[in-house]
Amino acid sequence: MSETPYFVHPAALAESEQIGAGTRIWAFAHVMKGARLGRDCNVGDHAFLESGAVVGDRVTIKNQVLIWDGVTIEDDVFVGPAAVFTNDLAPRSPRNPAAVARYAQGNWLVRTRVEQGASIGANATIVCGVTIGRAALVAAGAVVTRDVPAHALVAGVPARVVGWVSAAGTRLVFDERQQTTCPETGNRYELRDDRLHPLAP
Repeated sequence: MSETPYFVHPAALAESEQIGAGTRIWAFAHVMKGARLGRDCNVGDHAFLESGAVVGDRVTIKNQVLIWDGVTIEDDVFVGPAAVFTNDLAPRSPRNPAAVARYAQGNWLVRTRVEQGASIGANATIVCGVTIGRAALVAAGAVVTRDVPAHALVAGVPARVVGWVSAAGTRLVFDERQQTTCPETGNRYELRDDRLHPLAP
């Protein structure tokens, strides 16, 4: 039997058959059967991916991150230590007799999406049902309760837009025309209608 094309620490538990080449899963992490984990990902100690979680390529999942069924994380996302996702807006124990019918019907699940290149800071909580846009940045400790626009920097409880960042993560400063250039990449942007729009070079 050939070796798997990904690495699993001896103290980790990787039950999924959908793990991409080059991915590394470190000690005490648990990837359940039915979770999907892409190529070249890094999964830190004590992280947990539930059946039904979908993670793209080149994703960094730091220690103690919890990713549940119904959460989709696209390529190139960073998820900071102890960040937590949710998937039920009105949770009850499925073993509670008053809630058995609700969970049997399966309509309790509320999905969440993190789009390509976004970053989520340490100890952030993502309340289910939201989309975090491309290249957005969620500050440490933020509680996200609504959609986050692409390239937005959000912070606080509940999280609010407090600035804008480039694809490289640099906080942007705008001129009088509400335009800016990322010093890291040279990409140009314009802030218009409360959204960041890329400009032609």
